[in-house]
Amino acid sequence: MTDITIIGSGNMARGIGTRAVAAGRSLQILSRDEAKAAALAAELGASVTSGPPDAVPAGNIVVLAVPYDAAREIVTLLGAALAGKTVIDITNPIDFSTFDSLVVAPGTSAAEELAALAAPGVTIVKAFNTTFAGPLAAETVAGEPLDVFIASDSDEAAAAVASFVQDAGLRPIVAGPLRRARELEGFQLLIMTLQANPAFDTFNWNTSLKVLV
Repeated sequence: MTDITIIGSGNMARGIGTRAVAAGRSLQILSRDEAKAAALAAELGASVTSGPPDAVPAGNIVVLAVPYDAAREIVTLLGAALAGKTVIDITNPIDFSTFDSLVVAPGTSAAEELAALAAPGVTIVKAFNTTFAGPLAAETVAGEPLDVFIASDSDEAAAAVASFVQDAGLRPIVAGPLRRARELEGFQLLIMTLQANPAFDTFNWNTSLKVLV
């Protein structure tokens, strides 16, 4: 049985896949670019499998490592094939034409919109939207493990994701119910505008949101 399926084959898929392998989790990569998925699977380890995006995900945890619009398509396409699975939404629904706002309406979030689209029995969890690909692959920033904020209406699903995050060498922070995704997505909009701002010339998508106590 496969532990984790990642849908997507880009930088975030590589970053989360790297952490999944480090956590000792079995892994499947699915992507519309099957050659790229196969190459990433081979890069991550000989036991990692790959396939097309419409394949039934083998993992108990499914990571949507794709942009928001693509995540909507995948949740709709796979429908009941995701029932009984924990589906992690990592997206930030930013209007990339302006880089100044979110494309979801106030009072909701990408995660909540995906939950509304999902078939009965599918559990959506918000996680990894405040982490960038490079730091994920590296595991730390400035010697500190990355914080991964988790929002879910299911305590069981949140605990499963937190266990994965912990085993991957990162620090899980369960922020509350799925509606906390609104704040997580809004805050990451701010972080991403800083990354893109030439005034911060050392911010090269290499930062990490960290709570210090």
